[in-house]
Amino acid sequence: MPLPALNRSGNLSTAWLLVLAFLAMTAPFATDLYLPGFPRVQQEFAATASGVQLTLTGFLIGMAFGQLGFGALSDRHGRIVPLLCGNVLALASSVLAAAAPSIEVLIAARLGQGLGGAAGVVIARAIIVDLTHDSETARTMSLMMTVGGIAPILAPSIGAFLQGPFGWRGVMWTLAGLFALMMCAVALVFRETRPPEQRHGASLLGGLAQVARVPRYLLFAALFATTFAVMMTYISASSFVYQNVMGFSAVGYGLAFGLNAAGLITSGYISSRLARTVGPLRTVRVAVPTLFAFCVLTLVVALLPGPRWLLAVPIWLAVSTVGFIMGNSTALALGAVRHVSGSGSAGLGFAQFVFGALVSPLSGIGGADTALPMAVLMTTAGAVATLLLALASRRARVLARQQERDEADERQ
Repeated sequence: MPLPALNRSGNLSTAWLLVLAFLAMTAPFATDLYLPGFPRVQQEFAATASGVQLTLTGFLIGMAFGQLGFGALSDRHGRIVPLLCGNVLALASSVLAAAAPSIEVLIAARLGQGLGGAAGVVIARAIIVDLTHDSETARTMSLMMTVGGIAPILAPSIGAFLQGPFGWRGVMWTLAGLFALMMCAVALVFRETRPPEQRHGASLLGGLAQVARVPRYLLFAALFATTFAVMMTYISASSFVYQNVMGFSAVGYGLAFGLNAAGLITSGYISSRLARTVGPLRTVRVAVPTLFAFCVLTLVVALLPGPRWLLAVPIWLAVSTVGFIMGNSTALALGAVRHVSGSGSAGLGFAQFVFGALVSPLSGIGGADTALPMAVLMTTAGAVATLLLALASRRARVLARQQERDEADERQ
């Protein structure tokens, strides 16, 4: 029998939070867990490096478009059925990947993993919006972002540990087990959070068309995506910048990457604690300009002569600040489209992956021995995020004044 979603205090229960966190972590695990096995995959199938890389590209494409599909389906058919269908697809694709006889089959299986795994990510956000409001939504989203930030840190290390005794096929069987466990957790813990009367019968694109007509959603969704672009720019360039530019060893790079991740996780947790007292909008109004300032500082340090290791300081500050923005901007965007929150969540996820795909190759455009492209991209994305915040704040003030005039007219 499904467990109660809310505890006596009116907050999400521990069981629901744990399963939602599981949904948030599984897709990042599926992204990174088998990365250490790339050389073995290449050797076994006598494939090119680009062919092996397509197994990752296929997964990311599946994640992007899968979120669009499953988000809209969850608005039409409720949350649980599409979520379980996505888990079945991801599980079947993982089994196919584990038994893949060729690189082409593995690429197709990874595409299916991405499509199915997207259901957990996009529907988890929609469930949070179904059950929470305002500051509680922001608090829960920040917690989910914090948990999601842990997965990419742990996954490569766990994958490398599994490679020895089990190989890359064993990693795929591990992913199959995770998706099976996710199905059981959803079936045992969750209940439907979108009643039949709230489901609309529009086409799959109908919900996306609705959210596209809500300016507040569009502004905060774009703010979310540009902030993620700052993060992806850093991640894409980090290996070269820390090792080739700053002179860190591989171990030193790993430690620095972990320190930055710890900053991101800590700020996400602090943001969740601030949600009830400060509120998501006030937090974002402070954090976004702060992020832009740290990105500018990164650019200045990259341009000026001096010890290159100093770059690590503004990078850590910028990455840590992202934790104050991602969960809150998600809550602000989805709070504006509660009636079609599945489609709203799909739009967020799609924009996230598109922006990430755009900035990743650009971060290395100047070669492996310079941090300037990374710094320029981070600063540009930070500037756009600041502009979007200004537009959102201006629109909020206009709407507030309009509401005051309407209330005054009603009193007269």
